[in-house]
Amino acid sequence: MHQNPNDHFEANLSKWIKDEKAANEFIDVIGKLWFDKSIELILFRRQLLERGAASILQKHSYAENIIGHSFSIHDSLAIAKAMLEIDLAPARIDIGRLNSEWLKERERYADIREFVEGQLKAFVGAPPRSTHTQDVVLYGFGRIGRLLARTLISQAGNGSRLRLRAIVTRSNSEMDIRKRASLLRKDSVHGHFLGIAVEDIENKTIFINGHVIHMIAANNPEDVDYEAYGIRDALLIDNTGVFRDRESLSRHLKAKGVQRVLLTAPGKGDIPNIVYGVNQESCDLDLSREQIFSAASCTTNAVVPLLDVIERKLGIVRGHLETIHSYTNDQNLLDNFHKKYRRGRAAPMNMVITETGADKAAVKAIPSLKGKLTANAVRVPTPNVSLVILSLTVDRDTSVEEINELMRDASLHGTLIEQIRYSTSNELVSSDVIGDSCACVYDSPATKVSSDHRNIILYAWYDNEFGYTQQVVRLAKHISQVKSYRYY
Repeated sequence: MHQNPNDHFEANLSKWIKDEKAANEFIDVIGKLWFDKSIELILFRRQLLERGAASILQKHSYAENIIGHSFSIHDSLAIAKAMLEIDLAPARIDIGRLNSEWLKERERYADIREFVEGQLKAFVGAPPRSTHTQDVVLYGFGRIGRLLARTLISQAGNGSRLRLRAIVTRSNSEMDIRKRASLLRKDSVHGHFLGIAVEDIENKTIFINGHVIHMIAANNPEDVDYEAYGIRDALLIDNTGVFRDRESLSRHLKAKGVQRVLLTAPGKGDIPNIVYGVNQESCDLDLSREQIFSAASCTTNAVVPLLDVIERKLGIVRGHLETIHSYTNDQNLLDNFHKKYRRGRAAPMNMVITETGADKAAVKAIPSLKGKLTANAVRVPTPNVSLVILSLTVDRDTSVEEINELMRDASLHGTLIEQIRYSTSNELVSSDVIGDSCACVYDSPATKVSSDHRNIILYAWYDNEFGYTQQVVRLAKHISQVKSYRYY
């Protein structure tokens, strides 16, 4: 007997409605865990805070595709509810991992609460990993600066970690503050800010989701007295790109109230260039003594995690990195003078070959690659999201299947799970990666291996604005020592 098509339609619609109701209840529990207990839930590194029901269900569908078995929103809801009932220390918890473990191990437990207590036993009744609150100052308020402000505010929770206190620009006139607040609220690439940002011209502040942010004007880094604004021992994040060496960045440390400086560009000389996830623990970094740090570049953060996997697992003999990079503010909108070759030509109309220091920066993060890499870049007429193509010769025979499995495993286990997103889609294009929090999205269907099994070509996308910003924030938490517990 054939099933009535209408019955099939109604059954699927009914299931979706039940799932969507569960997702909306899940959203409520996510908020309570975050604001009441400082527990942030993520799903295989995808943000769940401030996401709608349909978005959460879509993330469950993605997870099922990657891990290879069904994945229930109802199980996620039950696990999250159990967390509310347990005395857990502040933590960042991947409910995707817990959901997957519950599917495999549920027969061993009397109920889901017993399971959650068992899996998270290291956090039950534990003291917070950090009780330190870190004041943050943004020096510069361009593309990265505004995304940093959005991220710091969205991750503030009850304010127990990084606290954005001030933004420094060349002017804080009424017009400047109004325009900068407007640019924070609306972004042509990243959309509307999910919250409230209201300027207070009289007090020269912007009120952002309960945070009063001082708008400070300065022409010289050393001229600002941050302590006059109640800011002490601040981490200053320099987004201007103007100061790149230790001498010039040290000018920030002469200002009252600044303890450390983090540069959002490759640092010159002996400044530690850090790709979070790869070398924050292995570059002889003494957090008690070092005061100046670099988060390297967006391209370096995208390519180094992949190079790290290949170097450790296969060994790299030599290679070339080619970046297909969206145009930036450094280029001209229309043809005009530019001190660098080719960049003077109209960015929205041309593909432009230009230089990149990603190869040299990669060596700083992975010293064993010294002398093995070359690199170049092509700027293209898209406003955001870039693509890095790695052409590598490796030490031993390999295959497409092995390489893809290495990357899939790295995206799910180990130290690079925040850095590598694994994609199986044959239809992935650049705009699909806008807003992705990982340093890179590995495009598994595009992987190539030559007939000699030693020459490989890898493709990885990256949101050169948002994804990089998340890496900067991860590094900021590390050097400020305000990280919570992790369960990934």
